[in-house]
Amino acid sequence: MYKWASDLFPINRSLTGAGVRESLAYIKKLLPELTVHAVPTGYQAFDWEVPEEWVINEAYIENQRGERIVDFKNNNLHVVGYSSAVDAIMSRSELDTHLHSLPDKPDAIPYVTAYYKRKWGFCLTHKQRSALPEGNYHVVIQSQHIRGFMNYGEIVIPGESSQEVLFSTYICHPSMANNELSGPVVCAALAKYIGSLPKRKYTYRFVFVPETLGSIVFISKNIEHLKKWVVAGYNVSCVGDNRAYSYLPSRHGDTISDRAALHVLKHTDPEFDRYTWLERGSDERQYCSPGVDLPIASIMRTKYGKFPEYHTSLDNLSLISPDGLQGAFDVYCKAIEIIENNCVPKTKIMCEPRFSKHGLYSEKNTKGAVFGSPERNIMNMFSYCDGTKSLLDIANLIQVPFHNLLPVLRQSIELDLLEIQDQL
Repeated sequence: MYKWASDLFPINRSLTGAGVRESLAYIKKLLPELTVHAVPTGYQAFDWEVPEEWVINEAYIENQRGERIVDFKNNNLHVVGYSSAVDAIMSRSELDTHLHSLPDKPDAIPYVTAYYKRKWGFCLTHKQRSALPEGNYHVVIQSQHIRGFMNYGEIVIPGESSQEVLFSTYICHPSMANNELSGPVVCAALAKYIGSLPKRKYTYRFVFVPETLGSIVFISKNIEHLKKWVVAGYNVSCVGDNRAYSYLPSRHGDTISDRAALHVLKHTDPEFDRYTWLERGSDERQYCSPGVDLPIASIMRTKYGKFPEYHTSLDNLSLISPDGLQGAFDVYCKAIEIIENNCVPKTKIMCEPRFSKHGLYSEKNTKGAVFGSPERNIMNMFSYCDGTKSLLDIANLIQVPFHNLLPVLRQSIELDLLEIQDQL
């Protein structure tokens, strides 16, 4: 995953354009079944419209000696996204009205966009901006706004059921590692993993969309299908660093997506950061909006807006790590395991089974089983298998990871000690 992020990092992505298509082409090499959709300029998606495509070839600021002191080729964050073309000589004071920097982060280049406004600008470190001397500057942005397309990618991995689990991530930001690239590479790895499973209960749909507008367009084209079939899902973003684990709920906060996320994080990192719906900020806003109401939550490492490098050039490949990406991948795999296997078990025998007789554990005095021991966990699990509680409910009640109970459940079904009252 880290290698994939490194390969994708230099590409200049935006809401539309060649960078998005190049990124999707790379992902398609990883996931050959990926379908790339093209939505034309002017397409109306609810209250939104697909804008013109942005094409940029070159952008720079030259001083009076002809030296390029800011150059898009060195860092694609240097240009305000969707900047209009310009070729002009201007004074230091006039230039300054088109410059963006962060006084509180003097070594960072900020990320700034202007998708729906025709203007232009450059971004640079505040240290560099403060050092610009008086004089004239040559400013060049070679860009166009043309009728074109907004692109997004989609892959569907069929399961035994037509009910779906949806994973969504975004592909519209330029060179930022945690905020941008961690989501697509973890989703690509999850799609590979799910595709490798010998069987799946649910169908899985992965979408790689430009943030906000992309998810709105995707929903507008598929809303009836999504409302009918999606039973769980996640918006995947900011999953590459190793500072924290975070959880952001769906709007209602009580879906299987929420319950699986909370359970996994509790047993992965009890100190995980728990946010509320009021602190949302990514595409969960669209998937959970009134009238759409999909069960979409988020598991993150450090949440967007909560790490100091957010939306700046400091969100580079040094911020994410193989361990950070692997940690996010692992928790999502465990959440998938819960969604796939949650069920309502019911005992088929009266009273407590003689567990040793069935090989569930060795012969011993069960009264002496220590709290938290495998023996005690099995006893506790069976005590709740009355056909009214799901396996996830039971795991939470007895404070044991779901993945520890799943093998016991399967073995007990084979031994004819338990039956499945209901699939969830």
